[in-house]
Amino acid sequence: MSGWLALVAAGLFEVAWALGLKYSEGLTRFWPAVATLVAILLSFGLMSLALRSLPFGTAYAVWTGIGAVGTILVGMIVYSEPTDPVRILCLTLIVAGMVGLKLNSPV
Repeated sequence: MSGWLALVAAGLFEVAWALGLKYSEGLTRFWPAVATLVAILLSFGLMSLALRSLPFGTAYAVWTGIGAVGTILVGMIVYSEPTDPVRILCLTLIVAGMVGLKLNSPV
């Protein structure tokens, strides 16, 4: 598996475990808590694979960026959180930063 593919998958699992934390109600609901823990393990496992070939700083920034953008989008879509222009601009800047890091990566 390529480092970038592993990194994107790790970021998506980060969104999944953040959502799982919401549904598990502080890890007090059994099945949502199990799903959250599985997503955490997959996210960290895939991140460790990505770090074999990608620069540490780039991988970490992109991983957290995917998690941040993904959770904010889930919040907007699922929980009707605000979608004002400033939030959209900030999300766009995070994505632009991740794209810039990818384009400037030696791998």
